[in-house]
Amino acid sequence: MVVRAARATDLADLDAAVSDCFACPRLVEWREEVARTRRAAFRDQEYWGRPVPGFGDPAARIGILGLAPAAHGGNRTGRIFTGDRSGDVLFAALHRAGLANQPTSVAADDGLALRHTRIFAAVRCAPPDNKPTPAERDTCAPWLHREVALVRPTLRVVVALGAFAWAAWWPTLREVYALRPPSPRPAFGHGAHWSGTAVPELLGCYHVSQQNTFTGRLTPGMLDEVFARAKRLAGVD
Repeated sequence: MVVRAARATDLADLDAAVSDCFACPRLVEWREEVARTRRAAFRDQEYWGRPVPGFGDPAARIGILGLAPAAHGGNRTGRIFTGDRSGDVLFAALHRAGLANQPTSVAADDGLALRHTRIFAAVRCAPPDNKPTPAERDTCAPWLHREVALVRPTLRVVVALGAFAWAAWWPTLREVYALRPPSPRPAFGHGAHWSGTAVPELLGCYHVSQQNTFTGRLTPGMLDEVFARAKRLAGVD
């Protein structure tokens, strides 16, 4: 895995390698089972059923780091945060911020384009109950590290969606930027901000899950504030 990730010379090469990963038996079994059985509403659709690569501007100044693809979202459509309620909330917010050309994301070929922004996940396969194990997170980490390395020349801000993504960022500092992570680790929280030297700013944001958005824990206004701040820190108009 580490060798395969390191061999990727550009994002297209990396995306192709990610999509052909079979490193975690539990995740492989689950993603393929979901793709075979399908949800009733999508019974007539062909599921992607593979690891989901990152998506967005190859010269991104803002990175959005999520947890993992949704079983009937990215695992179905083949594009991260596409085709589920979380993506509906996220892309609507990115559109309001001027970082996406449209507010909806229903399929990989729907014309969505991101401006100054790239989205990637700590774990690239849909996990059962949306809960990857620590071992699966660590096995998948080389893909994240290589993706960040490839966008490093332009990357200025990372928005971590949830505590899992926040925790996944610290090993990236060590592997990509050769920087020892802070100790103790800064606590995750909505609006949390960590700043280092010659590394991207890190912003915390509650995950755009239905559990957060349906209950009002995360509102559109709260998302707008996070992305407005990310744009200021990244120097994006």
